[in-house]
Amino acid sequence: MQWKPAHQYITRPDVCPVSFVCNTSHRYNGSLPNGDRGRRKSRFALYKRPKANGVKPSTVHVISTPQASKAISCKGQHSISYTLSRNQTVVVEYTHDKDTDMFQVGRSTESPIDFVVTDTISGSQNNDETQITQSTISRFACRIVCDRSPPYTARIFAAGFDSSKNIFLGEKAAKWKNPDGHMDGLTTNGVLVMHPKGGFTEESKPGVWREISVCGDVYTLRETRSAQQRGKLVENETNVLQDGSLIDLCGATLLWRTADGLFHTPTQKHIEALRQEINAARPQCPVGLNTLAFPSINRKDVVEEKQPWAYLSCGHVHGYHNWGHRSDTEANERECPMCRTIGPYVPLWLGCEAGFYVDAGPPTHAFTPCGHVCSEKSAKYWSQIPLPHGTHAFHAACPFCATQLSGEHNCVKLIFQGPID
Repeated sequence: MQWKPAHQYITRPDVCPVSFVCNTSHRYNGSLPNGDRGRRKSRFALYKRPKANGVKPSTVHVISTPQASKAISCKGQHSISYTLSRNQTVVVEYTHDKDTDMFQVGRSTESPIDFVVTDTISGSQNNDETQITQSTISRFACRIVCDRSPPYTARIFAAGFDSSKNIFLGEKAAKWKNPDGHMDGLTTNGVLVMHPKGGFTEESKPGVWREISVCGDVYTLRETRSAQQRGKLVENETNVLQDGSLIDLCGATLLWRTADGLFHTPTQKHIEALRQEINAARPQCPVGLNTLAFPSINRKDVVEEKQPWAYLSCGHVHGYHNWGHRSDTEANERECPMCRTIGPYVPLWLGCEAGFYVDAGPPTHAFTPCGHVCSEKSAKYWSQIPLPHGTHAFHAACPFCATQLSGEHNCVKLIFQGPID
């Protein structure tokens, strides 16, 4: 999986983004492994475009020959084709919408894609030898349409238009005609959305995962990710994104943040100040009595000599030592010298992506088993969020590295020892 945050839509591009999307595949802790470049980033800011590029449905054609379908698709207008059989295709033409901006997300690096996403590999597997043999993310996965006028409402739709300005739903794709007569359908692996209850705040609770159709309707989940049979229509819910909405593309999970929501979120400078505050308190290893210090944010992948380590079963923080092993087979299982609890012993890393924090509290808790550290309420929030995994499974994962969480509570309160002097 992979993750990213999103901002909110605003009028002045020189002042602030309208929306912000974080790659949570949520799991890059502030930047991609090889750096943020061009349209491939760990986070994307959406600004009001200089000129509207949104589209809306217009003419509907029912066609009986592939040649006629191709002729309509080649007119240079946006269109969505629904192939019902070899002899029948419904083509819906789209016309320019001066009131909206459209942003497209997908795996393709072709020009219609504004934000390129790739499969997220969890931190436990993220090494130079790890390769994605076959991506499950669609080349043109979804599109986000934002109103150009306040309150800049953003809506999500499954599937994106390709370089020919077309979306094709083949014979085997899930599709149907609604009671009002308009066609709709689902993409192969689907676009799932979850809106947290209570927004993205300290008091937020997980919402229910839904599937979004090509036309933006909301459905319950299919039996499996690519099943032919759609779920049930959820009439009282919409495709409007809100602060904290999660967007899953089957291989990448995005976190949508609004400009207003980010205004109340800690900044990179705030996280750096918290890091310096912890280090200024001079926490010590209770055994070696050496001073510990979290490394600077730009060295977040390099284990340093003074790096804090923790026993994740109990939370006691130590410096690194090479003893206490309980088994030759479980190299990461150690016995804590303070309380004799046996469990994982890992280096601690400060969570650097500010968009994943639900509050500005001090970094007191660590996710298990990866050791990423953030505020208590942020840790507890992500510890209870079920993220899609594979074709039908869900599990909680660290937002900073995508590692599947484990342990009794998925996170642990850290116990630091201050300096003896």
